[in-house]
Amino acid sequence: MKNRKLALAGLLGAGLLVAACGTSGSSSTAAAPGGQGFTPPKLDALAQLGQPEGQVNVLAWPGYAENGSNDPAVDWVTGFEKETGCKVNVKAFGTSDEAVSLMKTGQYDVISASGDASLRLIASGDVEPVNTALVPNYADVFDFLKNRPWNSVNNVSYGVPHGWGANLLTWRTDKVTPAPTSWSVMFDANSPYKGKITAYDSPIYIADAALYLQTHKPELGIKNPYALDDKQFQAAVDLLKQQRPMVAEYWSDYLKESQALKSGDAVVGTAWQVTVNLTKSEGAPVESVLPSEGATGWSDTWMVGAKSPHKTCSYKWLNHIVSPKANAQVAEYFGESPSNPKACAETKNKAHCETFHAGDAAYASKIQYWTTPITQCLDGRTDVKCKDYGEWTRAWTEIKG
Repeated sequence: MKNRKLALAGLLGAGLLVAACGTSGSSSTAAAPGGQGFTPPKLDALAQLGQPEGQVNVLAWPGYAENGSNDPAVDWVTGFEKETGCKVNVKAFGTSDEAVSLMKTGQYDVISASGDASLRLIASGDVEPVNTALVPNYADVFDFLKNRPWNSVNNVSYGVPHGWGANLLTWRTDKVTPAPTSWSVMFDANSPYKGKITAYDSPIYIADAALYLQTHKPELGIKNPYALDDKQFQAAVDLLKQQRPMVAEYWSDYLKESQALKSGDAVVGTAWQVTVNLTKSEGAPVESVLPSEGATGWSDTWMVGAKSPHKTCSYKWLNHIVSPKANAQVAEYFGESPSNPKACAETKNKAHCETFHAGDAAYASKIQYWTTPITQCLDGRTDVKCKDYGEWTRAWTEIKG
């Protein structure tokens, strides 16, 4: 889990090439249902399964396709190989940029894509629609994870939801009183915790500022924190510049954030649930909440490569990885909410699903999942252009100084 989380910390650390998601010269820039704002290449989903091809090349975040080589007790690959005859060849990647580049080689059959990568893969034609009827376990996946802007276009599914989580507000209960319910403890210029704030170190953190402004400055008209026009974007950047001297440390390694909370160098900040759990287990008095404004977060999707020569094995893998037992193993090892409700009966820690809010659609609806910002506004607007991730990256460098 440590390696996967360290990899996730670098998920959006580098500048992203977003041109694949559409350009100003595109022949179709009208917003598609769901708000993606682009029309993907015409590709067909697999019509029916054939004979297993004998192997499947899996491109995955570390921790998503464990075969027991790292820990004999952590293995949900060997059983799949024996059952299907599909040998699993796993290539782990460290960032979404790396994953997108690797998929372009055509060497990989399936990929576990996070929201910032999935739209690029769809738009570039590197992944194809998925025939969910050929994935029996898809029927059990929580409905609120299906047909989302990062895993579907025009109501066409491009993958199978895997797991998700929120970027929470955490605090030291002995230092921060009363218990906060709003991000204002991090963004208000008069916050009493100046110099003791920790924040996520990535351009995507601009979305957290936009989410805050969505509630506290409704006149800006922000509908989607990843769809920001010039005025909205500048307001978010200005808020982060105001916050900058209040921040003790920006974190990209959750272990370092945990250490800062334990030492008291930071008393309030944005965090993953796994950070909170770890810090509490090591004796620090911390709690967390999904604030009143909502939160940003992440949701991963298993997708099929358009050039895959092993489609039947690929579909068998998609069905396996969201089966109750495998989905439970991954979610628990990784530290996330499973996508299959039946997984909750399979976790070793029977409180896992409660801790990670599995099945809580109301909780999940408060999360704005990481999505690649593109010039075609993701909120459906066509009368303005939005700032793409290249602009976000340049602004983040300026914010941090």
